[in-house]
Amino acid sequence: MAQLEVAGGRVEVVLSQAERLGALRGDVSAALGEVAEVRVSARPFGELHGMRAPGAGLPGVLALGTWRRRGSKDFVAVYRGRPAVVVTLRPGGEFARFLVSVDDPDRTADAVRAAAAAA
Repeated sequence: MAQLEVAGGRVEVVLSQAERLGALRGDVSAALGEVAEVRVSARPFGELHGMRAPGAGLPGVLALGTWRRRGSKDFVAVYRGRPAVVVTLRPGGEFARFLVSVDDPDRTADAVRAAAAAA
């Protein structure tokens, strides 16, 4: 499963090899200074907007890759039954948001928030 990590002044979505194949790209990251908001979503599939391109997905089961909507795009790695951390980024970067299912979303969100506040 994907990991959401803070390293080297960046928030990074680190994918497994299988996830890289499904997402059709490697890991993604943004500078901590780009982080506008961090929250936990209990229903991450309800957060998806637009269409997948490129990536892989089964509705309500798995969503990996880039979701595009008019004027912006999100990077997504979410799984059924798992809450996700939603990182909203300031305008100007490659992505508007990262949505990532993680094992401990509250702890992960707190770590990203603290790192972004200190940046």
